[in-house]
Amino acid sequence: MAFSDKVSKILYGGDYNPEQWTPDIWEQDMELLKQAGIDVVTLNVFNWASLQPSEETYDFAELDAAVKRVTEQGMAICMATSTGAHPAWMAKRYPEVLRTDFEGRRRKFGGRHNSCPNSPVFKQYAKRLAGKLAERYREQKNIVLWHVSNEYEGACYCENCEKAFRVWLKQRYGTIENLNRLWNTRFWGHTFYDWDEIVAPSMVSEHFEEARSMYQAITLDYKRFNSDSMLANYRAEAEAIRAQIPDACITTNFMGAYKPLDYKKWAASLDVVSWDNYPAEGADPAAIAMNHDLMRGLKHGQPFLLMEQTPSTCNWLNDNRLKRPGVMRLLSYQAVAHGADTVMFFQMRRSRAGCEKFHGAVIDHAGHGNTRVFKECQALGMELKALGKEVVGARVPAKAALIFDWDTWWALECSAGPSVRLEYLEELQNYYRALSKLHIPVDIIGMEDGFCGYELIAAPLLYMVKDGVSERLEEFVRAGGTAVFSYLSGYVDENDRITLGGYPGKLRELTGIWVEETDSLPETEQNSFCYEGKTYSAGLLCDIMHTEGAEVLARYQEDFYAGTPVITRNRYGDGLSYYVGTRSGEDFYLRFFTNVCKEKGLRTASHDTVETAAALSEKGIEMTVRKKDGVEYLFLLNHSGKKQELAVSVGGKDLLSGREICRGEMFAVDAAGVMLVKVFV
Repeated sequence: MAFSDKVSKILYGGDYNPEQWTPDIWEQDMELLKQAGIDVVTLNVFNWASLQPSEETYDFAELDAAVKRVTEQGMAICMATSTGAHPAWMAKRYPEVLRTDFEGRRRKFGGRHNSCPNSPVFKQYAKRLAGKLAERYREQKNIVLWHVSNEYEGACYCENCEKAFRVWLKQRYGTIENLNRLWNTRFWGHTFYDWDEIVAPSMVSEHFEEARSMYQAITLDYKRFNSDSMLANYRAEAEAIRAQIPDACITTNFMGAYKPLDYKKWAASLDVVSWDNYPAEGADPAAIAMNHDLMRGLKHGQPFLLMEQTPSTCNWLNDNRLKRPGVMRLLSYQAVAHGADTVMFFQMRRSRAGCEKFHGAVIDHAGHGNTRVFKECQALGMELKALGKEVVGARVPAKAALIFDWDTWWALECSAGPSVRLEYLEELQNYYRALSKLHIPVDIIGMEDGFCGYELIAAPLLYMVKDGVSERLEEFVRAGGTAVFSYLSGYVDENDRITLGGYPGKLRELTGIWVEETDSLPETEQNSFCYEGKTYSAGLLCDIMHTEGAEVLARYQEDFYAGTPVITRNRYGDGLSYYVGTRSGEDFYLRFFTNVCKEKGLRTASHDTVETAAALSEKGIEMTVRKKDGVEYLFLLNHSGKKQELAVSVGGKDLLSGREICRGEMFAVDAAGVMLVKVFV
């Protein structure tokens, strides 16, 4: 059963930690949360020490009481397993549960996420606790979601992990000879004769700095292994829950574009994707939207859950500014607009002490509802209650896709060259931002996902081309699709070995070009090119290429490769492929994708033309759409900081204000304002 089938509205609530408070506070909490419209709480996130005070003792009395209280209030429960922080007795008795860091130092007890994912002791006790919780609460009907651990993160380099890494490598490569061949270990005399000779890549072995490795193949595989190790921990707890509750809906909270863990691989083991959205003050709305779309894309467009956000301020940034009035509501609806079926916070009541005492909450240290933040939360709670199930389960009908791949991210950025300033995520954001400004709905997909149903696929920095991917891209374009590639694409295989015969390797026929060299420009230097009569910047990396059937759309203007192609278009079957051989600026990407989308006949979220949509972007308006049962819900979000006058080319009813919207009518959207238009057919 899908999560959306379990609920009657967009659930509203978040992390609640009654174990940090006394009984007199519990009663206040229940009354205030009811006033705020809270209808779901996440319990038991960091409670292992209380649940298991010693090796053989479990005590659920306090949690039982919390479950009883919130149930009596009619609230749903997201039940966490508490395994994100092991108890102190475990670290003292079994020091092997503690992680070893990238510098080779064994950690002591403290912080959180300090458990070695390959410690047999940790794995045994974590799985046992998850099973005991599921056994105890398997008849608790208002538990709509099980939340394993919390924000899995980091890595470990201890002997447990080193031994497990060798087992992982045996399973992947079969023989030491095959590993040597695929890792190209003759380089620098790295040939291995026995599995036990392989050590974890870190600052005491293969790295000359944290980000970059002297031996990329081993670093790439260790990143895969580390992600797989934590995924195995998640799966073990999920299996323990499902043994007691076969139809349990189980998740863990992701963190957007979080580099250390391959969320695409993880997503198959989650019943629903959930994530924690903590953008910095003034963050680009398109960058936030891209994270939402990434989370939605992990499970092929299924709605996701906004598990955490702050109602007011974070506590870990250098400058922890307050969310200005209306911004919490705006960001909440932005999540819903991109596919969220919950709006949840960390936290319900502000902690009295500890690292998060300055982190925002629905209930402040003042302990009453007469605060700006509480009143804003209360108002949103009432809106979501009135909205009911209108958009729950609705999907984003995207005809454009952006390929995002963790293996490529890891391989690119651990390489020694071509530029230390090369950032995978930044280049993807350049492409996504342009499509966002054109209000083109975008799915963010993996290389392994299906390409059928899309009209445009952008694959910037497709440095690694995995087996079968080039053939599937060729099939997509041959059938009439449009594909867009960037510089440094098609260079390596899954083991980070260069594809010989000329770049872009397996993409060469599809793109109709051959890249001979790539120039790395320092931050202080730029090249340039002329595209449609306007000059644009060319920086960071410049592919120097020759055409092999492709049409030249722009040429470099400077340096020894002036006059050579930089932007090309190649007709392949019934479709087109583009190659953008450098990094340029926002103005170029917007112009370029305006042309590509117009050529494909792609329409905006409101079925308007891309030219009209661009005018909305100039006013700081984000527009996107969700759809279910033939009904479209159009979201208009004002990120500009001031009131804006605008019109859209659809008619309908604004579900938030109740106002009827006539096609083409001018209307005002307040600063940080939101419209949710149920579109008339």
